[in-house]
Amino acid sequence: MSEPYGGAAIARAPHGLSVKSLGNGTLWLAAFLSGFVIEEPAPYELYMALLSVVWFACGLKFRPEFGPLIICMMLYVAGGVASVPLAQDFGDAMMYIAVSGFLAITAIFYAAILADDPNRFRIIQNGYTFSAVLVSAIGIAGYFNLFPGADYFTLYDRARGTFQDPNVFGPFLVLPTLLIIQKLLRNSVLKNLHLLVPLAILLFGIFLSFSRGAWGVLFAAVLIIYFLALVTEQNPRRRGRLVFLGFGGVLAVFALLAIALSIDTVSEMFAQRARLVQDYDGARLGRFARYALGFQMVMENPLGLGPLEFNKYFPEDEHNVYLKGYTTYGWLGGSVYLLMAFWTLLAMVPLLFKSRPWTAFTQSVFAVFAAHLILSVIIDTDHWRHMYLFYGLAWGMIATDKLERKRQWSMAKA
Repeated sequence: MSEPYGGAAIARAPHGLSVKSLGNGTLWLAAFLSGFVIEEPAPYELYMALLSVVWFACGLKFRPEFGPLIICMMLYVAGGVASVPLAQDFGDAMMYIAVSGFLAITAIFYAAILADDPNRFRIIQNGYTFSAVLVSAIGIAGYFNLFPGADYFTLYDRARGTFQDPNVFGPFLVLPTLLIIQKLLRNSVLKNLHLLVPLAILLFGIFLSFSRGAWGVLFAAVLIIYFLALVTEQNPRRRGRLVFLGFGGVLAVFALLAIALSIDTVSEMFAQRARLVQDYDGARLGRFARYALGFQMVMENPLGLGPLEFNKYFPEDEHNVYLKGYTTYGWLGGSVYLLMAFWTLLAMVPLLFKSRPWTAFTQSVFAVFAAHLILSVIIDTDHWRHMYLFYGLAWGMIATDKLERKRQWSMAKA
């Protein structure tokens, strides 16, 4: 018997374990391993390379419903390949684009997984959340040096957990944080008190990353989710409850912030990182000046500057994924990335207001994806593993909606 939404038929493995259960277990592990990228190649990359081959070989389908993602990713990587000959170090440049190609495949894989069976979102959500809580706890332990060698999980006196950079560690934690907050908004808080512990761990991890980008992503994503909860709630009593929880949440955040800032080292780092513009932002060749100069350079170079070449002209890298698109992937790649980002965002909007078992998950993915697109103006998210995961999840949900509408049309026609 075939699964709903076109999933593969259930077979039985030895000892009564279904192939579906084995597949779900491998998917859970993929989401879990996405939080461990402190060294390259990371276990996630090696595992995903094998997993993608196995799933597609076993019949996972490329569907036209997420065809735009496939085409955009292929064109984006093609732009990078065309730019490789311009790089001074051909080997490093080729490796960089190869990683881009691999990450593009992971995005397509997740889209295919959800299009095949959207109920798999629970498996991905569970694995990602478990990973994030563990990774956040490791980052917190590292910041306070709770065990010998724990400082390995910090960088520049900031928690980085099992990531290379605190600026990636913090944003990675936002999606599961959002999923927990959303559940508390829509369901009884008293019946979900157990969720306050992982929520506190995630929030403290984001705070101790001292990443202004992570703070901004969390703030923007929570606002989006809260707004969606208010506008989609029809019951006046429950809407009043949401307003009450909103005020309560703000007070709780201020209370937790006051407790954290009572620690001198935390207070000093917070004062330093809370400044909107740092010295390296507004300097003569700082972040903002590089944006203007970089875009001027790519206007004269249709193929871009070549992978990993920007920092040979300036003191640092682009720190802007849209500029990075043009410098590293040429006019083709840069334009396609802009198209893909905004196409994904706009295509998700209608899904936010439909009553589906996965609507809450879709809303959270939309909120954190939109916040990451804003963050990408000041940070290079090009090789962030979880950013490609978001693209895949988004298009998986988009494809699911298209398939659902096709089924309804076919039934109505019959």
